[in-house]
Amino acid sequence: MPRTTHTVATRKTKKKIFKRAKGFVGGRGSLLRTAKETVARAMAFATRDRKQRKRHFRQLWNVRINAACRASGISYSRFIDALKKNKVSLNRKSLAEIAARDEKTFQEIVKFVKKA
Repeated sequence: MPRTTHTVATRKTKKKIFKRAKGFVGGRGSLLRTAKETVARAMAFATRDRKQRKRHFRQLWNVRINAACRASGISYSRFIDALKKNKVSLNRKSLAEIAARDEKTFQEIVKFVKKA
């Protein structure tokens, strides 16, 4: 009886690793052991950074809203507090977009919030 080999499974595993290692420099993209290590590390970073991306975007939106608020003569915290008290349900992403692209509309929002 012939010995069995695991050729199909091994090839599949290697192909999967090398596919993920595509574009890596030197042996990291062409040698199995180093490719495995680098791919494992890259996957860990990818998992971590999916969480961090959300934090970074919220941080960016806050900075943009703050800059527009300061230009309009109100602090960021007072602006957000006034929005909540007046039950304005614009999220930070859309507020930042309005602040960056359409200053007149943002000024109107600030006026509405200050008046109320």
